[in-house]
Amino acid sequence: MSLTRREFTKQSALTGAGVALTGSVGALATAPGALAADATAGAEGEDDGHGRLGPGYGPLIPDPAGLLALPAGFSYRVVTRTGVTKLESGEFTPGKHDGTATFEGPRGVTLLVVNHELKGERAKVAHPVPLAEGLVYDPAAPGGCTVVESHRSGEIAQWVGVAGTVQNCAGGSTPWGTWLTCEETEDRAGKNGLLHDHGYVFEVDPYDRRANRAPKPVKALGRYAHEAVVVDPKRGHLYLTEDADTPNGLLYRWVPPHGFKHGRGQLRTLADDAGVLQAATCYDSGGRFVDDLARATKIGTVYGVDWTEIPDRDARTTSVRKQFKDGEVTRGRKLEGMWWGDGGAYIVSSYAREESPEHHDGQVWFYDPRRRTLTLKVLLGVNPDPSQDGAFDGPDNITVSPYGGLIIAEDGDGVQHLIGATDSGRTYPIARNELNVGTEDDPDYSEFAGVVFSPDGQTLYASIQTPGIMFAITGPWKRQGHRH
Repeated sequence: MSLTRREFTKQSALTGAGVALTGSVGALATAPGALAADATAGAEGEDDGHGRLGPGYGPLIPDPAGLLALPAGFSYRVVTRTGVTKLESGEFTPGKHDGTATFEGPRGVTLLVVNHELKGERAKVAHPVPLAEGLVYDPAAPGGCTVVESHRSGEIAQWVGVAGTVQNCAGGSTPWGTWLTCEETEDRAGKNGLLHDHGYVFEVDPYDRRANRAPKPVKALGRYAHEAVVVDPKRGHLYLTEDADTPNGLLYRWVPPHGFKHGRGQLRTLADDAGVLQAATCYDSGGRFVDDLARATKIGTVYGVDWTEIPDRDARTTSVRKQFKDGEVTRGRKLEGMWWGDGGAYIVSSYAREESPEHHDGQVWFYDPRRRTLTLKVLLGVNPDPSQDGAFDGPDNITVSPYGGLIIAEDGDGVQHLIGATDSGRTYPIARNELNVGTEDDPDYSEFAGVVFSPDGQTLYASIQTPGIMFAITGPWKRQGHRH
């Protein structure tokens, strides 16, 4: 049953215009621009100049190897590197590392599934995902994902999870131990020599290679520029983001058909039109329709959410997001990473500019499925000078930290970081990309991606997308604020 506008308005009035309608999670509250200001706060136990103890682990120390600046006491090892490390089959690790998940393997092994955000003509991609026999959807496509088996000794093994897909972006893990890899494209057969339509979600099993044979898109989840996906383990709903503009993308929910039971390989058994695919329609505490998430300019903003059914989920003639008139659904620019935690979904909008009603350099929302509300938890004001260290912009991949708060991968302009945000909203840098892939006069630092902790919480994995390097970061992790 959806929460009606009238119900939400009444509930909001009883709780101070909706600001108190937060769930069990902490506020993660910052004012616009405050994330940048807090980036220079002192380490845990250090004075920040205002008589407060700052979060985090202290200043980042430049890396003599020119790869990754980390706080004192932290270290990294390179797990995979495009064009250097190799798969079991002998080919080099594919390029453009993106969304990643970890799974507990036997005898201390960590299994990682890694997306590779590769697009365009396959012949023009230096290191595409190899066309492993039986694991190919479209032999003309360069993307896919790999599975990495990482041992405590540092030894690794790599193999293909799925190949022949396009622009595999954030994706998401499932409660039953598989990976959902998402194509961030709407390309149809014929473009760049493609043999099949793209813009789908595929399921990959890191434990059973045979289960990945003859890959089949989960068409019930729709065909659009997929970014990320999370699963509500209690209700069985899937939530998905769309990274698109002209017009801006949508937040989706898929409701399974009656009697469907999730489990390994079950999604690929679904009919193409199984269940119901819906888009979020938001309204404020006064019952007014909200056209775009960028309208929220204050931390603590709460929107009620209704769900509007998609007319044609396979976008046979019209892109899904273009099937709605003004006033029917709520849009958002650069809807990116998601992570399930604290009983709901954390959702990232990377930035908003001229295509949106208000400008910002990043939002993190929390969707509470029980209350059917979206609450703005983190807001980054427009970064006036991205070339200067100490300011953050463009959040992308995200994970919930076992030490409290969030870890966010930056995909903005200029200097790129891994960022921590405490439950109370204070932020701190965890790492800085020091690999300049540009020139001395015109430096260029690639985005971070695939941020995720190991199952035991001891290792933080993250990648620099270009040239494609995955790191395992270890150090004196400690709790960064109260977890609810």
